[in-house]
Amino acid sequence: MSQAVPITVAKGDGIGPEIMEATLRVLEAAGARIAPEFIEIGEQQYLAGHSSGIAPESWDSLRRTKVFLKAPITTPQGGGFKSLNVTIRKTLGLYANVRPCVSYAPYVKTLHPKMNLVIIRENEEDLYAGIEHRQTDQVYQCLKVITRPGCEKIIRYAFEYARANGRRKVTCMTKDNIMKMTDGLFHKVFDEIAPEYPEIQTDHMIIDIGTARLATRPETFDVIVTLNLYGDIISDVAAELTGSVGLAPSANIGEHVSMFEAIHGSAPDIAGKGIANPSGLLLAAVMMLVHIGQTDVAERIHNAWLSAIEDGIHTAELHSQISVGRPFGSMDFADAVIDRLGNLPQKLTPVSYGSPVEVKVASASDAPAAQAPATAEKTLMGIDVFVHAALTLPDDLAAQLKACTPADLELQVITNRGVKVWPGGFPETFCSDHWRCRFMSTSGAPLPHTSLVALLSALAAQGVDFIKTENLCHFDGQRGYSLAQGQ
Repeated sequence: MSQAVPITVAKGDGIGPEIMEATLRVLEAAGARIAPEFIEIGEQQYLAGHSSGIAPESWDSLRRTKVFLKAPITTPQGGGFKSLNVTIRKTLGLYANVRPCVSYAPYVKTLHPKMNLVIIRENEEDLYAGIEHRQTDQVYQCLKVITRPGCEKIIRYAFEYARANGRRKVTCMTKDNIMKMTDGLFHKVFDEIAPEYPEIQTDHMIIDIGTARLATRPETFDVIVTLNLYGDIISDVAAELTGSVGLAPSANIGEHVSMFEAIHGSAPDIAGKGIANPSGLLLAAVMMLVHIGQTDVAERIHNAWLSAIEDGIHTAELHSQISVGRPFGSMDFADAVIDRLGNLPQKLTPVSYGSPVEVKVASASDAPAAQAPATAEKTLMGIDVFVHAALTLPDDLAAQLKACTPADLELQVITNRGVKVWPGGFPETFCSDHWRCRFMSTSGAPLPHTSLVALLSALAAQGVDFIKTENLCHFDGQRGYSLAQGQ
């Protein structure tokens, strides 16, 4: 027998300890070759003064074992507490969130009995970069950060996952009809990578209609790859469509470390009652076993679980007229799965993992330096200056700004919440106290940085409260900034 694989285990909060105990009981009975190391995370760690819910010494276990089986946690109410999931994902580079969403009709009630899809969500960037600022009395900002390497890693992972798992199609979802540069980059990279996988069908959908189609026709999707926020939302939608979020597992895959968890929360309202469904965490553990190469054990557990569901062994939230007897508790359900180890479901499709098939995980060393994209020629053409000015009119603000603009710059446009309000703005446009004032090169020639410094010095001398600036550059002659709405 092969040597036991060290894994890090956290029992979490709320129902976490109960469903983790049930999960570990099944893993042990099935012969999983693992050596758990337990760490404490969650509410008690937050209250002990660790703002991200994890003690410094616990990182040592995660970095040593490189495999994390995690139960849900409770984040205390109030300010100052950071998301543990986001912290772990970003700190350890867990860039790919993988969420299978499968229907188990008729044993779990659903309107979509043929649903069997996987959502692969970018896990580190987008609005979840968490870069936020209060800029004025009325305006708060959250930056959407999208990088080409981040797009390349997650999109390539989606195709590699599809290839390794015999999936036929990958659908990209973005909102690049509006966010043409950020979401546009994701779509562009998808189109660049897709030809490398000619056996896999591809398509692209705008996220709003894509979500609507997912909610009404999920059986038409196979693998979906998308950005962080969109993926977070649609994966919960998809999990609910299967009949219960409580059945959904999740894997967070990185180059060095991977984390496996149920997608549901800690459910403190039922904690300690022994009635929580351990299925999401158990199926996450199955994903973990596949990840570490123990597909034989993963297959035994998954088929035993399917057999239990098929036999009407249901916890409270799934209990219905086709269930057997009373609702099963967490440990009773685990025991029922254990009793069926070695069984195959009779009507649901049995799972066969076969030999381990590695999904290639992107590494910074994968791309030779010779293949790295050439650095673009960047030229400085202007600057956006964001100004805090309450109880003012666009024309009055423009007059004040023009009076102190150096000769090599000209005020081109003023926007409010992205809409042009000067020149030629409409009185119907609602304005906040936050103004974007765009200054461009008068001659159309590139500018030295000293021109921007001179502008800001002149604005400061006139008492203009500028709160942020963004340089406006061309890259290889192409505009690297968006136009205003109405410009």
